[in-house]
Amino acid sequence: MSEKIINIESVHPLDIFGANDQNLDVVRNLFPKLKIVSRDNYVKAYGDENDLLDFEEKFRMLVLYFEKFGRLLKSDIPVIMGSESNGSVMEAEGNADVLVHGKNGLLIRARTANQRKLVESSQKNDLLFAIGPAGTGKTYTAVALAVRALKNKEIQRIILTRPAVEAGENLGFLPGDLKEKLDPYMQPLYDALGDMLPTQKLLQYIEERIIEIAPLAFMRGRTLNNAFAILDEAQNTTPNQLKMFLTRMGASSKFIVTGDITQIDLPKNQVSGLVHSQTILNNIPGIDFVYLDKSDIIRHKLVSRIISAYSNE
Repeated sequence: MSEKIINIESVHPLDIFGANDQNLDVVRNLFPKLKIVSRDNYVKAYGDENDLLDFEEKFRMLVLYFEKFGRLLKSDIPVIMGSESNGSVMEAEGNADVLVHGKNGLLIRARTANQRKLVESSQKNDLLFAIGPAGTGKTYTAVALAVRALKNKEIQRIILTRPAVEAGENLGFLPGDLKEKLDPYMQPLYDALGDMLPTQKLLQYIEERIIEIAPLAFMRGRTLNNAFAILDEAQNTTPNQLKMFLTRMGASSKFIVTGDITQIDLPKNQVSGLVHSQTILNNIPGIDFVYLDKSDIIRHKLVSRIISAYSNE
């Protein structure tokens, strides 16, 4: 039995393998004689040498297709890898669904049905709530929408904020000054921005306050005009805190509120502002709620199983 390793460093592995390896499962069905496994940014196949050569050639066609069009649907794979492919699929639609062209050629787009709903709803509504479990891309998609709006000059600045609520730990025990204590809470927002903007450009935007990342408490008393504001981890706000944030909205602004109502770190006797908002804001024109679920999880495939196990506890 021979072995073939194909690196795909030019694209994000998830864009090729699909959420929970859904795309790779289609590939496996097309090559039943091979054992095909994915590891980080490469795919490894075992089998007969001739089958491996055929597989390598056609798998590289998948990568080329994605690099050209910025998307890879399960329905495209049999056509691209089919023995009689005439290349017509390579002349199909372009990359209109790409939200941001990120660093190192990374194409950032909505990858699931509910993420696409989030994108579509943001085009129609100035205030949007994205609610769902961990790993469903709520924050990442919201940040991509904000970066796209900034690049398209639809807004003048991006405001990213989170409540500084400890998840079973005490903020006071963290070393450093206030900024150093708060930075770990903001790190997921820095991580998302780091995928979408060159490092020097990101630092410049932060220095010039075109992009501002701050704890929720720092929002009080402000009016956010011509801004794209994202409140992350909103399940850990109180109703008054969430009201305070929402009423910061100024002219020509868009707001997205994200959170996971299954992971609330507030004291047990405290109502979550995100839960409360669903009962009082759900019928107001210009406001929409988009719900993501475990089918949208694009982290490790074990994450969806973990969430299922906890929800059935």
